[in-house]
Amino acid sequence: MSEDIGKTINELTLYEKKLLKSLGENQDKSPEEISKETNMNIKSVMSAAGSLASKSIIKVNTLINDTVQLIDTDITDLPERKILNALKDENKIPMKDLSKIIDTKKIKIAIGWLIRKNWAKLEKGVIHLSDNGLNFVNKKCEDEKLLNILLKNKEIAISSLGNDLLSGLELLKNRKNLIKIKSSKVHSFEILSKGFEILNHGFSIEEEATQLTHQDLKDGRWKELFYRPYDINAEFPKYFPGKGHPLRRIIEEIREIFLNLGFNESKGPIVDSAFWNFDSLFQPQDHAAREMQDTFYVKNPPITDLPEGSLVEKIADVHENGGGTGSDAWNYKWDVDIPKQSLLRTHSTGISTRYLYNHQAPLKMFSVGRVFRRETITYKHLPEFHQVDGIIADEKVNYQSLLGILKEFYKKLGFEVRFRPAYFPYTYLSTECEIYLEEKGSWIELGGSGMFRPEVLEPLSIDVPVMAFGLGIERLAMIRYDITDIRMLYKSDINWLRNLPIKNGLKLE
Repeated sequence: MSEDIGKTINELTLYEKKLLKSLGENQDKSPEEISKETNMNIKSVMSAAGSLASKSIIKVNTLINDTVQLIDTDITDLPERKILNALKDENKIPMKDLSKIIDTKKIKIAIGWLIRKNWAKLEKGVIHLSDNGLNFVNKKCEDEKLLNILLKNKEIAISSLGNDLLSGLELLKNRKNLIKIKSSKVHSFEILSKGFEILNHGFSIEEEATQLTHQDLKDGRWKELFYRPYDINAEFPKYFPGKGHPLRRIIEEIREIFLNLGFNESKGPIVDSAFWNFDSLFQPQDHAAREMQDTFYVKNPPITDLPEGSLVEKIADVHENGGGTGSDAWNYKWDVDIPKQSLLRTHSTGISTRYLYNHQAPLKMFSVGRVFRRETITYKHLPEFHQVDGIIADEKVNYQSLLGILKEFYKKLGFEVRFRPAYFPYTYLSTECEIYLEEKGSWIELGGSGMFRPEVLEPLSIDVPVMAFGLGIERLAMIRYDITDIRMLYKSDINWLRNLPIKNGLKLE
């Protein structure tokens, strides 16, 4: 006996041995016969067979057996045959007289099949016997032949039908509630060369100890029990534990960073007003970003309520005259109806101005959420994505404080960061943050930031400096997971999600 065969025999389960021994006596046994002979239930037989097949000891053959049987067992003839039998004497029958021949409910069906089989023609409310119908007066069509067989036999294997009866089967299939097709699987087993080698060597069938009891250990019975050995070097199936979606994991990582830095989290509505999304940020009412080409406006509700109190008047004043900031403002008449428009928020910075209006400095706040813009879907743009915004309001903060916070934030994300001047409508000074990609040896822009302008802060009654920053999370995810198509983050690609490595400090949820 080779070492491998001995090892294989030792690792066979009790059920595998019983099945193999039974097949060694007669390979033609069905699973049901083996089940009865070995006192194994059919599920155990098939499980053992599958295991033996995976070890190349036997082969499991599967035959699909389709059968046809009648549903309507009271039928004696097809309805069109009854009309044809009447037509052979009359050659024509008015439709109003058909109710004397067959059930009224079957008249339309019968006429349809008479015309389909070219047994009759319908002209001006009269059924006329056709030449083809005359040929079938004394002979059966294929579907009728099969029907007669089914009336004598409860069930017929489709594989036993000839070509003519198969044509009849296709015709009967087109009738409702007449026949049904039943599929079943027939399994058979075949011993392979490795199986014969095991049978030639021989083996004993012993009951296996599946677990040890306290009593077995106490009285020494464990020494007499048979234990099946296990191959600790055997391959095992891949295990895919539950884990958070990569985009969600990055969001949670960002959230944890801000919370650890002492920020409070705030949320805002996805459907917001143009007042908070644009006007509160000193964005002019004729700004291109407000156009339908850039913003999703909502039909229901078409308008939203503006804040109560003097805030609206202050916003109007700063847009028209600069308020008390000394700004040249926008020099137009502020239209109070435009800020009432409902829209899907185009950024989450409106959450920051709302938070400033409702809270007193000093404060530190961040928000994470979905935003929407009318973008054409491409490999790098989506009409819906995630954005994180943050603000710090304190009399001691300045532009240097902003750069320090951003440097610490990106450091915790694992990036080296540098800054360059930029322009944003509602901040001054403004800067863009660039991170260094070591694999590509290049810098890439990843976020914007700046100090809120006085025109933003004065209407909100904020008299201390406020630093603000934000970034798109999908772009960060593309860098983190080295993907070039942003759509991959939203595809249900289970293989990509399963095999995505956990790296750069990301943890399983």
